Amino acid sequence: MANTIDRTSPVPYYEQLAAILKRRIQSGEFPLDERMPSEFELGREFGLSRATIRQTLSTLESEGYARRVARRGVFASTPEESSGWIVQDTEGFLESQIRHGRTGITTRVVDAGFAVPPAHAAEALGIAEGAEVFAIERVRTLDGVLAMFSTNWFPREIGEQIAAEKDVLDGSASVNAALRKAGFSTSGARRVVHALGAPASVAEHVGVPEGQPILRVRSLSWDQRDTKFDYYETWVLTDTVPLEINVAAS
Repeated sequence: MANTIDRTSPVPYYEQLAAILKRRIQSGEFPLDERMPSEFELGREFGLSRATIRQTLSTLESEGYARRVARRGVFASTPEESSGWIVQDTEGFLESQIRHGRTGITTRVVDAGFAVPPAHAAEALGIAEGAEVFAIERVRTLDGVLAMFSTNWFPREIGEQIAAEKDVLDGSASVNAALRKAGFSTSGARRVVHALGAPASVAEHVGVPEGQPILRVRSLSWDQRDTKFDYYETWVLTDTVPLEINVAAS
């Protein structure tokens, strides 16, 4: 695997560097609990700005591959097993669970196709009123227990590429992987969490009574070109999948 930064890749530099450093940690090149190279040293090796190096190290901290010790530096680590969804990750639920060794995840696609989105989705994606987007609805279970119901909306150009991914449409492949294949990697995202009574359509999919309190996560993702390429709404049963937030000192 590459150990250099590909300047032509659509994958953000910090994600490329994070992947390189994770491999070095996993291989033992950076021994566990040993101090990693400094921001200056990493910047010099890879030709990246200090801001990018800091974003990389923050990503490693949030994923459990590094821990920062005040006045001493950043030390190599390994992620602890997680039963939750770390909501500040750029990864989706599926990728974060697989990374933490959880394999009992199944996905059932309820519906997929082009349609006029609800007003909140159109507004988030910045598309014209009445314009169609590609939408995909999915139910996920964890170890056989209902976990969440999600709807993703994609602008038409991007949606056409997702619609051509048969593995995504049958629930066997990751939407995020398909987006990366199409050249869209998350540079930033905004997620908003509300506790709401489950609407009838959601309650039916996740097996709870209508009106039962449930957490709704809405998320808008954009790439390094500030293109808004994915907006989703996920209703999460947090007794099955707790939401986790990792806090790291800057």
